[in-house]
Amino acid sequence: MRLDKFLKNSRLIKRRTVAKEACDSCRVSVNGREAKPGHDVKEGDVLVVRFGSGELTVRVLACPDHVRKEDAASMYEVIS
Repeated sequence: MRLDKFLKNSRLIKRRTVAKEACDSCRVSVNGREAKPGHDVKEGDVLVVRFGSGELTVRVLACPDHVRKEDAASMYEVIS
């Protein structure tokens, strides 16, 4: 699954265009490397998303194409 689509489907970022902009401005990294919006995300990958003054680190648990709002949090686990 594309990185920008994962960020949107998992509700880590509200809209896909905002997720794309975050990737383009080097605020998202996958497994320690800065990633572009089209980067392929797989189960087990570690994502670091930098927001304003904070940082969120999560591990990808699942990458379903369609996910309900209630199930979005089951796509990842928060590391820090």
